[in-house]
Amino acid sequence: MTAKIYKSEWVLPITSPPIHQGAIAVDGEQLVFVGRQNELASNRQFPNVEVKDFGRAAILPGLINTHTHLELTLMRGFLEDLPFRDWILKLTKTKYERLTIEDLQASALLGAAEALRAGITCVADTGDSRAPMDAMRQSGLRGIAYREVFGPDAAMALQALADLKAKVAEMRDSESERVSVGVSPHAPYTVSAELFRHVVEFAAREVLDVAIHTAESSAESDLLMSGTGDFAERLALRGIEWQSPRTSTIKYFAALGVLDVQPLLIHCVQVDDEDIELLSRSRSRIAHCPKSNAKLGHGIAPLAKFLNAGIRVGLGTDSVASNNRLDLLNEANLCALVQRAAAKNFNEPTVEQMFRLMTIDGARALNLENQIGSLEIGKQADVIAVDLSATHNAPLHDAMAAILFSATSSDVRMTMVAGRVLYADGEIQSIDESRVASQVNLALPKLID
Repeated sequence: MTAKIYKSEWVLPITSPPIHQGAIAVDGEQLVFVGRQNELASNRQFPNVEVKDFGRAAILPGLINTHTHLELTLMRGFLEDLPFRDWILKLTKTKYERLTIEDLQASALLGAAEALRAGITCVADTGDSRAPMDAMRQSGLRGIAYREVFGPDAAMALQALADLKAKVAEMRDSESERVSVGVSPHAPYTVSAELFRHVVEFAAREVLDVAIHTAESSAESDLLMSGTGDFAERLALRGIEWQSPRTSTIKYFAALGVLDVQPLLIHCVQVDDEDIELLSRSRSRIAHCPKSNAKLGHGIAPLAKFLNAGIRVGLGTDSVASNNRLDLLNEANLCALVQRAAAKNFNEPTVEQMFRLMTIDGARALNLENQIGSLEIGKQADVIAVDLSATHNAPLHDAMAAILFSATSSDVRMTMVAGRVLYADGEIQSIDESRVASQVNLALPKLID
């Protein structure tokens, strides 16, 4: 056996109780031991193996980011203080009219580097280029690359589908054990009913996961419920006829058959109790992005109701164009505080629930719970170590509470995916960060009017 042992004051398996003075052993891509350090002394399975001791730290599963846009990383701080429709228009115009695929590739790699430094080992990315998938493969991240498709004009639905099929076929040639392809009909205000039907039929036939921006804003609700508002005006200006279904986004998706493929629905801020029942019954999944929802002024999603309904929910950062950071620890901290403030309840959500949202529940939201999301023998060795020795984490009474409420992403000391250390003690092993930063800097003048 060529195993390596990692020790720390705390090991947090997530699906079983925390272990004081714990250790894990990794052999190849898998976890082969999770337990107390003193159990190793009598375990003949690990004679003379290399040992890494993190000391006053916690070892836990890699963090799972259930929604982001890596190709938009160079737009950090570029779209501040804009109404949502203007925000989208400026983003779209800049991306499609000014940036090259090389710009997007550098942008995606910069995002991948930030994710690794923050202890994120798996990302669910939506984008309209292959740059995010290439960045995942190059960086060593695990993930799903959802290829976006747009087309609010029903007359163009078949052409949009044909284009999507060609893009997906090209990307599937690059799939690996750790990086897969999905599809993302962008949102109800950018995709016609006909295109939604075509895409979900295609996804079901080709066994492709589906992700959709859903029930995100009041502008979207206005369009769906009454055919009015910013999005309705924009469609009219483009000469596109769009019939309002006079119902919520979730009910609209149910009527179209979209919920039949158990999609990953991103945001779900504007939902009611009937919507939540539909989501639960259809076994649809949710990517909860609290910081993006708050920053864009969309509101607070009813997380407690989702969880109480048994819906699979994971935590997502969204892009840095709307969040400014790819930092799931920061996301979890904000999520816990905002939800507790809204509920006026100190224990809703609990610390344990927040850790599950970052790990095993995120894995369940991506249908990856048999591979990742917890420290269990036989699972993939997607593991991080978080230092808890710094002043801002002292004194240490509760490792999980310290990570959620005191620690920052800069406390991450190691990020490992499938047994391969990708980041350790300040250095990323898989990406030349200085070269990527130079490439991004070369693209920045293109963003200036």
